[in-house]
Amino acid sequence: MQAWYAFLTGPALWATFIIFFGGLGLRLAFLYGLSRERDRVFYNHVDWKWGLKSILYWLIPWGSASMRLQPVFSFVFLLFHVGLLGVPLFLSAHNLLWDRAFGVSLWSMSDAWADGLTITVLACGVFLFVRRLVRPEVRILTTAWDYTLLGLTLTPFVTGFLAYHQWGPYEWLMMLHVLSAEILLILIPFTKLGHMVLFFFTRAFIGFEMGGRRGARAW
Repeated sequence: MQAWYAFLTGPALWATFIIFFGGLGLRLAFLYGLSRERDRVFYNHVDWKWGLKSILYWLIPWGSASMRLQPVFSFVFLLFHVGLLGVPLFLSAHNLLWDRAFGVSLWSMSDAWADGLTITVLACGVFLFVRRLVRPEVRILTTAWDYTLLGLTLTPFVTGFLAYHQWGPYEWLMMLHVLSAEILLILIPFTKLGHMVLFFFTRAFIGFEMGGRRGARAW
């Protein structure tokens, strides 16, 4: 068991990071090349003022018209992403691993905050799952793979929460926690989860198109 855990937190972790960053780099390069090939004229209208506004208004809670039309969903969506990013980055146990591996540590949140955010992420995940089932306009666009990705996204939070509170076989939970997190990172560059990075480029390009090219707001 210890040997498997050492493998997952050693060579497998490094391979995961290589695939994660390499995959994102390749996907960005491919999409950039495709856009240059399909619409070269577009790049004559690059205007970073419009691009940054397009990003900013979609990051501010209820900053866009679309968010204001769905206030409850937007609130859940915001909480979900805050926890999704905040817990992995600022959990004290994770910071110890960052420090050991890279000699770098970030600000650490209290365990109580981490527990609260984890429960929030899981509750929001259930809300998003149910929403895909009951809203016809969302259900028609949803595939089995979308449910699978949502489940994979929540798995590291479930296993980490159970392992921390020692509700179950600790060693197995820790292995599942690390393994599920690594699978998630590997999938990000090649699935819809890549929006965590592509969002910024997509919103900027929409800002260029709508603002720089047409003089219209993109939020």
